[in-house]
Amino acid sequence: MSTTPPKVLVPADDLRTFAAALLEKGGLSPAHARTTADVFVWAAQRGVDSHGTARVPAYLDLLAKGVANATPEIRVESTTPAAAILHADRAPGPVALSAAAEEAVRRARTTGIATVGVRETVHTGAIGYYVSKIAEQGLVGLGFVAGMPNMGYTGVKGAAVATSPLAIAVPARTHAPLLLDMATATIALGKIRQAKANGTPLPEGAAATADGTPTTDPEQAVMPLPLGGAKGSGMSLAFELLTSVLVGAPIFTPFHSDDPGGRKHRQNALLIAIDPVAFGGQDAFLEAVDSTLGTLKTLPNDNGVYYPGERSAAVAEERGEKGIPVPPKVWRELTDRAEQLGVPVPA
Repeated sequence: MSTTPPKVLVPADDLRTFAAALLEKGGLSPAHARTTADVFVWAAQRGVDSHGTARVPAYLDLLAKGVANATPEIRVESTTPAAAILHADRAPGPVALSAAAEEAVRRARTTGIATVGVRETVHTGAIGYYVSKIAEQGLVGLGFVAGMPNMGYTGVKGAAVATSPLAIAVPARTHAPLLLDMATATIALGKIRQAKANGTPLPEGAAATADGTPTTDPEQAVMPLPLGGAKGSGMSLAFELLTSVLVGAPIFTPFHSDDPGGRKHRQNALLIAIDPVAFGGQDAFLEAVDSTLGTLKTLPNDNGVYYPGERSAAVAEERGEKGIPVPPKVWRELTDRAEQLGVPVPA
């Protein structure tokens, strides 16, 4: 009888250092490698393994192929104090969006609310990270991303729009921040791959074949379906307008044109920072957030009630103490890359 190999437990700091060393060997500067590794380890520590260190080999491939620019010339363009466009020059998403989050916070301290659009980055990773960084500064963070069409759209045959995510982080005083981080798809592409590997059927209405026919067979499924049908479809299209079209770098129309360049991988994003000070004061706001979250916890329930981000914050705390479990396949991929690149493997 075969047994599943145990996961490898790695301390968060060690995993971060290891991932950064691999990414630096892949061509990123030390600072950009640390930033990118931090995004991956943040996701892994919160239990979002699909966006965790499993992404490192894929990013190394993006860098090796030149899809991601290892030495981007990032610049910020602005004509008003409360808004800016960050030209990413195909920088990895963690590099571009971390810079955009810092820019949004800096501007919002003066203007009360600030928006930074990110133009032409490459795979943003877990966008909950960036809005969480805004919330750590005591501000409310909102984030939207648009990418390459890989999801169905109600009434359309085949892939039409992207599984574009949104994230909202709200700081609190005694509670973990509220963190809503969700895609506009019913199921993530990673879940489809996982179901295929495990041979388990997919939920009804979650995925479709290449021509858009819904299926529960993971062998036939090639794309997810939008969350709530027309609702998820509409949200994804709206995010394309709020990000790509707003910063003058549309993805949807070129993708569906005859231009082969329209299929070149790229993503755009929009980050918004809101300073509670501009709305009457931070202390009163944080107290009211705590009261709201506390009230939710006291409502009648059978097995406990949770607000967005609460359970993943608890997972992060536990994994911070005990280490981050890395699946055997992912650990093999990481150590194989380490051997190829001459990077020491954590004990």
